[in-house]
Amino acid sequence: MEQFFIFVGVLVCLAYLVKCMRFAKCIFLHFWKVSPRSFLQSMGQWAVITGAGDGIGKAYSFELAKHGLNVVLISRTVKKLQAIATEIEQTTGRSVKIVQADFTKDDIYEHIQENLKGLEIGILVNNVGMLPNLLPTYFLDTPDEIQSLIHCNMTSVIKMTQLILKQMESRRKGLILNISSGTALFPWPLYSLYAASKAFMCTFSKALQVEYRAKGIIIQVLTPYGISTPMTKHININIITKSADEFVQESLNYVTNGDENCGCLAHEILAGFLHLIPSWVFYSSACQSFLLNQYTDYLKQNIHTK
Repeated sequence: MEQFFIFVGVLVCLAYLVKCMRFAKCIFLHFWKVSPRSFLQSMGQWAVITGAGDGIGKAYSFELAKHGLNVVLISRTVKKLQAIATEIEQTTGRSVKIVQADFTKDDIYEHIQENLKGLEIGILVNNVGMLPNLLPTYFLDTPDEIQSLIHCNMTSVIKMTQLILKQMESRRKGLILNISSGTALFPWPLYSLYAASKAFMCTFSKALQVEYRAKGIIIQVLTPYGISTPMTKHININIITKSADEFVQESLNYVTNGDENCGCLAHEILAGFLHLIPSWVFYSSACQSFLLNQYTDYLKQNIHTK
C-alpha cells in the first residue's frame, strides 16, 4: 500500500508539473509576443471565418489578413460583410471572398461548399455562436431559441469542420480554431444551455485533435471568458474583459500551445482561480444567489449598445 500511495503521489506531482509548465509557456508567449506569420501562411493560402460580421470573427478576419492570408468571410448580413471585405482589401491588399449564410439554419452547407470550391484552405475559425441570455437566467426563463442555438453553436462546428477537414487531411496540414467559452470548462448554472453547447465544442475539438494530429493538422479549442463584442452588448473593457482585437492578437501566439487554452493570459489566470473553488461552494444556493443579484447588477452597469 505504501508503494501504491507513493506512485499516486508521483502521478499527482507530475500532473501539476505539466500544468505549471503549460502556464509558464503562456506567460512566455504573452510577453515575448511571438509573431506566427510564417507559421500561419504555411498552412495554406486561405482562411475561412464563420460569424465574421462582428466581434471576434471580424477581428480574426482582419488579423489573419494582416498575417498574409486571403480570407473567406461567412455570416448572415451581406452589408456588414461587404464593408469588412472592402476595408480588409484596402488595408492589407489581401483577397476577400464573402458568403452569406444563416447558421441558425441547417440547409446552408451545400451553398457554402460550392463557394469554397477551388480554394486552398489552410485555416478554419469556427467562431459563429449565439448567447440566448447575457444576464444569468433559469433555463425555463431563457428565450425559446433552442433549435437555433443548437444549429449555430454545435451543428455549424460539425458541418464546417467536415467540409474543410477533408481537404486538410489530403494536404496533411491545416489549423482549426474552435472558439468555445470559459463556461465550457465545468457546468454553469444560470447559463446551462449556452455552457452545454460550448462544452460540446470542447469535447469534440479535443477528440478530433487526437484523431488527426498525426496527419499534420492542429485542432485547438479556445475557452475565453469576458470579451467585449455585440453579443455581450459591448461590456466595458477591463483587466479581465478584453476587446475582440486584443483577444485575437494574443490568441494567435498560442496556436501551437496544446489542444485547449483560454486564448489570453488573463483568462488563463482566471480559469486557474475558478478551478480552486470547490464545486459545493460554486453550486451552493448562496453562490447562485450572488450570480442572480450582484453579478446581474454588475452586467447591467457595464453593458451598453452602440
